[in-house]
Amino acid sequence: MSRLIGLDELGRFSAGARVFATGAGDSPYHLALDWARSVAGKGVELVTAGELKPETLCVAVSLAGSTTALGEHLPRGDEPERAVRALERRLGERAGAVVALNLAAENALVPLIAAAMLRLPLVDGDGSGRVFPLVEQTTYALGGMSPAPLALAGGSGELILLETEAGRVEELLRPVVLAVGGWAVVACYPMAAADLARVLVPGTVSLLVRAGTPGAPRSAAAPFGVRRLCRGLILSVEGSTGHDAEVSLPSQPSSIVLREPDGMRRLVRLEAHNEIVLALADGAVVATVPDQICMICTGDGMVVDVDEARPGLEVDIMVVKAAPVWHTERGLALGGPRAFGIAL
Repeated sequence: MSRLIGLDELGRFSAGARVFATGAGDSPYHLALDWARSVAGKGVELVTAGELKPETLCVAVSLAGSTTALGEHLPRGDEPERAVRALERRLGERAGAVVALNLAAENALVPLIAAAMLRLPLVDGDGSGRVFPLVEQTTYALGGMSPAPLALAGGSGELILLETEAGRVEELLRPVVLAVGGWAVVACYPMAAADLARVLVPGTVSLLVRAGTPGAPRSAAAPFGVRRLCRGLILSVEGSTGHDAEVSLPSQPSSIVLREPDGMRRLVRLEAHNEIVLALADGAVVATVPDQICMICTGDGMVVDVDEARPGLEVDIMVVKAAPVWHTERGLALGGPRAFGIAL
């Protein structure tokens, strides 16, 4: 049964979407939240994929690029609508629903903004169950759906349509995003509701609304389970040469070394490439992608982004279990260690 995400639910949803979100700065996050509040009106209808007619065109909407750039290069406000309308013109068909690519911080709010502006329902679910750095790293792609054709709307009025084979989308998209100011809104993965129901990680919007309720445990934002790997004090943050230099990812690889102050006092090394992809304790592998590995500051309970890690900071290392599809052979090929250049 459909429901409305009104202003109260929006606040809880945005809070829940930030519980395990990496790379979410205060300025762009609050900008996106204010943007969502300004267009939400009486609320956005939330539906399951199964409630839509099977032939309904569904479009994934997401922020692409740097959230820092979003905070510095402010949006005009019409980017989600322009991106979706451009994709509709290419397809010769009107969209009947909006869905998220992933539901982390600003990326959770942008599809809701699009749904509000277009007066369309938002589908309860997303295409990852967590966050991966590349547009192709989704459960939609695992299910055989292509991100292209794809429409991109920039903050200075740019509108770009990209058509290519699925495996080249990120290669072509990233330089375009940089050229338009470092961020853009992307409308992609056009598919029928019947296909979306098959490839979606369902129920994650509702889950994050519940997780953002005051007093809810952090584990409420982890539908497939979460465990604390350790607590430690960061000793060093350094460059890493352990990754394949040809991996086309958004940031340079780095390593974060920390030590447990108590217990076994293990030396823990986190290998990061835009996100933490591997954790080793005294040289033994203890966690890898596709599970999400997060640093949580013990002082304020906020996620510490890789770029914000610094010596002397005490953090809890949390491992959020990925959706089961990511632990299949195809899922590991797309989002496992080897996808990040780590030969495990």
